Formats: sequence, structure tokens, C-alpha cells
Amino acid sequence: MAIAELLVDAFSRVQESVHGVLDGIDPDDLLLRVDRAANPIGWLIWHLTRVEDDHLADAAGVEQVWTARGFAKTFALPYDVDAHGYGQSSTEVAAFTASIDLLRSYHDAVHQQTIRIVESLTDDDLDRVVDKRWDPPVTLGVRLVSVLTDTLQHVGQAAYVRGIASRD
Repeated sequence: MAIAELLVDAFSRVQESVHGVLDGIDPDDLLLRVDRAANPIGWLIWHLTRVEDDHLADAAGVEQVWTARGFAKTFALPYDVDAHGYGQSSTEVAAFTASIDLLRSYHDAVHQQTIRIVESLTDDDLDRVVDKRWDPPVTLGVRLVSVLTDTLQHVGQAAYVRGIASRD
């Protein structure tokens, strides 16, 4: 299996999991916080999508779907346009609102861009340095693994919270 095929499969599993969380969910459950400091389902889906969008667009040298396709304006969140959730306070997380359709639409648009980016990658591409701010500098391979682990962790958290919501 070529690296591009592996990455397409991996990122497609993230998309399938996001759809699994969002399909048939009660809209009120998007904002369910199992604790005052916990992240709600909708915010988790938005955050994992923003991270994928931000990190892959940066690595590929393309504009983020968030701004290029107008999602930043459509979501109209009270955050800076370049916010992706990292380091946000509990109060900032509580300010999040979005519809199921908007979350799904944004995630699907990011997924399409991600697939365009990864489907032509070769093994040699994975060694390209994409972020020199770290020691050692971050390669594309390391960045892709980081994004995949982060997105899978957060969609798992969202699925867990959805499971709790479904018990009521």
C-alpha cells in the first residue's frame, strides 16, 4: 500500500467517525457538557476539524477551508478568525454554537481538501520539514501523525459524550 492510500484511508476513517457522531444526534446534545469544564460535542467536532484544516493547509501551502470557503463568517463564532480551539478557556468553549449541518458541511469540505493534499504524497514527501519552530523541526510525516492522533482522540471524546447523552 502506498503512503497516499494509507493516509486517504486514515483521514476517511476520521470523517466516518465524525458522521457517526453527528448522524441522528439531538441538536441540543451538541452543547452538552458533562462537567462545567468539559468540552461539548459540537465544539470537539469543530476543534478537530479546525486543527486538520489549519495544520494541513499550512503544510501544503494552501488557504484554509475556514477562510477560503467562508466558514469563518458563516459560523460567526466570537473567536479570532485563526482560532482553532487550542488553549481556549472554559468560558470561550461555552460561547460555541453551531448546527449539525454546518459542522458536517465544514468537516466534509476540510476532508475534501485533506484528501487532495494527501492523495499525491510519496514516501519522500514525509521527510520535508513543515515547521521549524520546534526542536527537532517537524516533518510532514510527524505533522500528519499528530493531526490523525489528535482528530481521532477528539472524535472519540465526542462519541463518548454522545453515548452519555443517549442514556438520558
